[in-house]
Amino acid sequence: MNEAEVRQLFVETGAILEGHFLLTSGLHSPLYVEKFQVLQYPKHTEKLCVAMAERFKNANIELVVGPVTGGIILAHEVGKHLGTRAIFTERENGKMTLRRGFVIEKGQRVLIVEDIVTTGGSVKEVVDVVRQHGGIPVAVGMLVDRSGGKADFSIPAQALLHLTVPAYQPDDCPLCKEGTAITKRGSRKL
Repeated sequence: MNEAEVRQLFVETGAILEGHFLLTSGLHSPLYVEKFQVLQYPKHTEKLCVAMAERFKNANIELVVGPVTGGIILAHEVGKHLGTRAIFTERENGKMTLRRGFVIEKGQRVLIVEDIVTTGGSVKEVVDVVRQHGGIPVAVGMLVDRSGGKADFSIPAQALLHLTVPAYQPDDCPLCKEGTAITKRGSRKL
């Protein structure tokens, strides 16, 4: 899939929303990508994950890791297409960690996958978890990079779709200043 095809899929499924949104990062934005509008369709999820896996097929990936929630689906599907195990990280007492008996072998080459990246904070936490468990973070695969290229993971990263969308600190948000009602989206309770 090329970037135009990915964008079209997100548009056709109603995954790109306009308004005034409180993002998981705490920032405000006039655009929100509701990935589950796409991921609710297994055939779309598979198509996207095959495209992601193709980008890393020659990287000798031995394990795919994604953060809860959307990262579970992506890790599973990308791992399936790369022929690897797939596990996920989750928060425990506010800290990203491995649970459920998941193990990363020392020296294991790991691909980190994520759905939507704005600041890259969750991905950086997953990279840290992989390193703490002795794994080698090889690369990051994303459905959507909405950071405008600002997210830096210190390892190679590729996104299926790049969006340059403003994100504002709450005190600097022009939508707040206009009095536009805000909608809370995302998985973290802020």
